[in-house]
Amino acid sequence: MHKDHLDDATLYLFNEGSEAQLYRHFGAQRVDLLTDAVRFAVWAPAAAYVSVVGTFNAWDPKRNPLQPAGVSGVHVGTVEGVPVGSLYKYHIETPSMGFSGDKADPVAFGMEIPPKTASVVTDLSYTWHDAAWLARRQSGDWRAQPMSIYEVHLGSWRKHQDQTSLSYQELADELVDYVKRTGFTHVEFMPVMEHPYYGSWGYQTTSYFAPSRRYGTPQDLMYLIDRLHQADIGVLLDWVPSHFATDDFGLGLFDGTHLYEHADPRQGIHPQWHSYVFNYGRNEVRSFLVSSAMFWVDIFHADGLRVDAVSSMLYLNFGREEGQWVPNRYGGYENLEAIAFLRQVTHVIHETFPGVLMIAEESTAWPGVSRSAQEGGLGFDLKWDMGWMHDTLDYMALDPIYRRYHHDALTFRPMYAQSERFILPLSHDEVVHQKGSLLTKMSGDTWQKFANLRLLLAYQYAVPGKKLLFMGGEFGQWREWSHDREIDWFLLGQSSHAGLWQLVQDLNHRYRTTPAWYQGDHDNEGFAWCDFADRAASVLSFFRRDLEGRSVLAVFNFTPVVRTHYRLGVPHEGLWHEVLNTDAACYGGSNQGNLGGVWAEALPWGGQAWSLALTLPPLAAVFFEPPSVERD
Repeated sequence: MHKDHLDDATLYLFNEGSEAQLYRHFGAQRVDLLTDAVRFAVWAPAAAYVSVVGTFNAWDPKRNPLQPAGVSGVHVGTVEGVPVGSLYKYHIETPSMGFSGDKADPVAFGMEIPPKTASVVTDLSYTWHDAAWLARRQSGDWRAQPMSIYEVHLGSWRKHQDQTSLSYQELADELVDYVKRTGFTHVEFMPVMEHPYYGSWGYQTTSYFAPSRRYGTPQDLMYLIDRLHQADIGVLLDWVPSHFATDDFGLGLFDGTHLYEHADPRQGIHPQWHSYVFNYGRNEVRSFLVSSAMFWVDIFHADGLRVDAVSSMLYLNFGREEGQWVPNRYGGYENLEAIAFLRQVTHVIHETFPGVLMIAEESTAWPGVSRSAQEGGLGFDLKWDMGWMHDTLDYMALDPIYRRYHHDALTFRPMYAQSERFILPLSHDEVVHQKGSLLTKMSGDTWQKFANLRLLLAYQYAVPGKKLLFMGGEFGQWREWSHDREIDWFLLGQSSHAGLWQLVQDLNHRYRTTPAWYQGDHDNEGFAWCDFADRAASVLSFFRRDLEGRSVLAVFNFTPVVRTHYRLGVPHEGLWHEVLNTDAACYGGSNQGNLGGVWAEALPWGGQAWSLALTLPPLAAVFFEPPSVERD
């Protein structure tokens, strides 16, 4: 006989909304390997009859009924002779709602390759080799370290000649080497959770505990993450608790009732994505979602979760017109249940896995996204700075002759830079849906477009905040991204594209090895203007400082005019070394510059005792380090 019931403590915590490891109790749990006995457990409180159907019982809904576990709403039972790889679903009958149908397991660890929809009995065992990485992660704090993130859509990073995608195993060879060579500290995978519509890129999720079978088994994904960790590369996963797909085999109307989603369409249907919105006020839904977040960190060793579309969770009126939304109990537009859920999930992850990051894609000025709940915040570690992205891309699209009139688009950012702990994203969202690529967004002729993109990327790396770049941007893809084809690797055979890629490698190297480039990202000591007021020349300059007071001077010329004898005040005498110049010939530039460095003159300027007379290359950034490590 096998234990058909779940322990009362688990059921209590589940119903209370505080069970964080449903994946150890629900779904298809293998309880006896000798007899291939599997315990199935599913939440379907309205159902009058629930059974498990699959390849092991000829999909007969009468063969293996599940039994209610008290008043928990959970149905559970054990079936022998269910080997790994068996397909299954839950057959659910709710006569009171006129419902009878088969549903995929909400806590399935594997799914068939879409468009097939059955759940798969799955073994999650794997021998990891990343203990050293995990130990460093637990004892460190990425918020204080350099973070340059390479955002990847696994299905279209690279393809075979027959246009099939690389598998997780194949990516473990090619992607790891490429990321290591290019110098990124992290990869961020667009959602790997199974999704029926490939063109949703994973953001229309149906399976919150199953990695996509399109690219291999769960162990294959573990192997990819393991290899990245062994190469000292962190792994962030996109996670989508803001909405879920409406496919009839999934979570929607799961037991004939609105179980996971709100019943009222003003709350339960997302008006922009035509998907279901989770009912964050329901205890069991919170247990489900918190457990999903924990699953990817616990079982797949993810180093962080980037939570998609947080704004749509926070605002009851998000994307809705007047009369299309339901106010909270105080009459406001804040989703109080979603706020409580976000605080819960960030707290549980941080408490259970120190060093793991929770990252918010939040597009409004909601206060305290990256502050702790004790400080009145949501508890995230980092937040995407969507304002920086929009302002900067709009500015770079301008003809340089007009940039002087929009100088504030760049100088405004330090006014709010310390309000949150930010990531500066140049993500997939900016290179799809007729928006063009990063390269085509830049103004000017071909040479100027490349120069502008080199300038943009150098500016991104210099501004306080962590960095994120979507695949293809590192070598200047011309075509906007499509999930149906690989990025245009052939472009690396052209010198201008290869030069841009070399610049990204050098930016990553400089960023990772020079503390002044990344320390002080989240406090006022790490940044100081040198000169922000030269709107007539469209030139910006500022210092980045490390904890020891060592500085880097970053100067940006946003016009195609070479500026000679351009004077800036500096705090040190001696030779200021030109350590990076985006106009260097090796990057595809015109090779204007300062011949390796400039001596500071005893000529006071801009409130400093010394000054430099610089040559500023066209549409370029130049970086200088002082002659000593004295404090500024």
